[in-house]
Amino acid sequence: MKKSIIFIYGIVAYCIFLVAFLYAIGFVGNLLVPKTIDSGVEPTLLKAVLTNIILLSVFALQHSIMARPKFKAWFTSIFSKAMERSTYVLLSSLALLLVYWQWQPITTLVWQTENTVPSSILTGLFFLGWLIVLLSTFMINHFELFGLAQIYNNLKNRQTANPKFQTNYFYKLVRHPIMLGFLIAFWATPVMTLGHLLFSIVTTLYIFVAVKFLEERDLRKIIGEEYETYQKEVPMIIPFAKK
Repeated sequence: MKKSIIFIYGIVAYCIFLVAFLYAIGFVGNLLVPKTIDSGVEPTLLKAVLTNIILLSVFALQHSIMARPKFKAWFTSIFSKAMERSTYVLLSSLALLLVYWQWQPITTLVWQTENTVPSSILTGLFFLGWLIVLLSTFMINHFELFGLAQIYNNLKNRQTANPKFQTNYFYKLVRHPIMLGFLIAFWATPVMTLGHLLFSIVTTLYIFVAVKFLEERDLRKIIGEEYETYQKEVPMIIPFAKK
């Protein structure tokens, strides 16, 4: 019974992630969804900036703290190990949904492309960024990354093996192609407002700081010399940059 509940919990967490991920495309791109990065009643500039920074900080803190090995060890000492990744996915998704819900628009224009050709190129890059994010998850192990493998193995009374270090496809170009995809999607827009710019700057800073000083440190400890060699051979996020 407990294993069935954990399995259902993991499926629900994944479904909420799918909603949050798909909504993110509409939110950042001002497409289809009811609340976007530039829609809603615009408050004072100070209120908007402070509120938005707090919202992004909540996501950043949750995302970083729960990803650390010490937190994972604490969590699994109390709850089933099979739940750990699903819980991380669930709370990350809820933090994103909070950002979408409470985001305060700042609609002052920073740039706007009038020509259809540059506009089409930027729109194409926007969707390319999201495609890179999605494809990159499958180039490692999408189902393990989002907790589905763990809950399925738990249901079948099987142990989930430790994640295998892989450098397939995009991972031969950059060490963190998922983050590269996000950066492309966040910055490639034919209409950049001040609110969108704030979102892009804060998320970019978070990505580089979290990856360089937290995630890469953990990966060196877990994987060891093999990852250190990988660091020397492949750029972190920007393709063809200095390693």
